[in-house]
Amino acid sequence: MLTRKKFLGLTAAAVAVPLAAPFIGSAKAAEKTITWKSSGHGPASDPSQIYHDKCCQAITKASGGRLTVKPFVGGSIVPAYKEVDAIHDNVLQMAYTCPMYNLDKWKSAGLISSRPGALPGEALRSWFDFAGGADLMNKMMEGYNVMTFPGALSPLPEEVFFHSKVKLEGMQSIKGLKARCMGDGGEIFKRLGAATVIIPGGELFEAMQRGTIDAFEYSTLASNWTMHFNEVAKYVYLSSTRAPSDPQVFYVNKDAWAKLPEDLREIVAAEVAKHTQDQHEYLVVESLKAVEKFRAAGNEVLRVPKDIDEALLAEADKFYAEKSKSEKPIFKEIYDSMKTFGVAYNAIK
Repeated sequence: MLTRKKFLGLTAAAVAVPLAAPFIGSAKAAEKTITWKSSGHGPASDPSQIYHDKCCQAITKASGGRLTVKPFVGGSIVPAYKEVDAIHDNVLQMAYTCPMYNLDKWKSAGLISSRPGALPGEALRSWFDFAGGADLMNKMMEGYNVMTFPGALSPLPEEVFFHSKVKLEGMQSIKGLKARCMGDGGEIFKRLGAATVIIPGGELFEAMQRGTIDAFEYSTLASNWTMHFNEVAKYVYLSSTRAPSDPQVFYVNKDAWAKLPEDLREIVAAEVAKHTQDQHEYLVVESLKAVEKFRAAGNEVLRVPKDIDEALLAEADKFYAEKSKSEKPIFKEIYDSMKTFGVAYNAIK
């Protein structure tokens, strides 16, 4: 199993040699500069896009410019949610996006996503880095010129359940609700009677203004405050049932990765791991602050009615039981791995 420790293979000596030996640094400087293009998936104001950009800049700096990673905002190089396809085609060499945006290729991608009944953030990152999660994702993507690695997943805090113009009184409020819901959660809500649609994050504000939708899920309290969603939805509904974590993952082009010298691969992996963890910790703190900001702006911050929570989890269990039987074997393999890890994780809580 490829754990994060094995993948990085970093030692103090490996990091120190280039700094302590000027003649080696000179030789490295003489090497041909490598340029990568990398894209986030959201608008410039999205913290995930901000941390993506920071990571690209950090890799460029740490490599002394030998590997220049040019950051691009989601949708500026390829259409939003098509970043992984662009990596496969070598239009991009790296991207930071949500696994669930690739359900058109891999139904099991929705499992490593913000979904009902998923692992909470801490458990999800541990599973991905040290319990075979990254290996399983790469197995899922076999045949595609794309890979990931331990440390590449950021377990963002639980998502806001819904920003809504409509007050949720119970399951009757879900029936016919025009809501933006992505991934498996969208399919499950559809089974519960919601009228779900797929809309890129950068278009949600306008969609709510125009009345295209009445409610939406997107990201964390912190992210959503910076996107001014307080202005288009009165109600902010909180619950960990719909998306206990909002995982986002760095992907790279396999061929581009293979061409990197070993020390540059180590730099990329180390900076990615640092920035994904930093983003998680930052958003936990900022989400705590954001609760009061939403309230001060006149929003009502409420818990989701219990019957909605219960109905969602029950339908999710049915959904994944069906999928485990009907989809490719990798689906059940990932689902069972996550479920087993979750049971063990909860047993020590």
